Amino acid sequence: QVQLVESGGGLVQAGGSLRLSCAASGSIFSRNAMAWYRQAPGKQRELVAVIFSGGSTNYADSVKGRFTISRDNAKNTVYLQMNSLKPEDTAVYYCASQLRYYSGTYHGGSWGQGTQVTVSS
Repeated sequence: QVQLVESGGGLVQAGGSLRLSCAASGSIFSRNAMAWYRQAPGKQRELVAVIFSGGSTNYADSVKGRFTISRDNAKNTVYLQMNSLKPEDTAVYYCASQLRYYSGTYHGGSWGQGTQVTVSS
C-alpha cells in the first residue's frame, strides 16, 4: 500500500510561483516513477509531469518551460516547481505513483488526496 500526501497549494497571482510537495511512504520510492496530474472544474484529469527513477522527465506541452518536476529519494518526496503561473493553471493537483503506460499516456495506480492551486488574474 502506497501513501501519498501532497502539500504546498494555495492562492497566487498570475505570474507568481508555487512549489508543491508529495511525500510518499509504503514502497521503494527510488525505484518508482512519479507523476503530477491536475483536474480543473468541469474538465478531465490531465497528466502534468512525470519523473522516472533515473531522473528523466516528461511534461505536458502546456507547462513546458514553466514547471519543473524533481525528486529527493532520501526524503521520499517529489516536487513540482511552478513558475509563471496562469489562471488556466487553476486546478486540484494530484501526486501519483505505480504508473502504467497504456493508451498513449501514463495512468496512476496510487493517488494522493490532492491540493488546490488557484491562480488569480
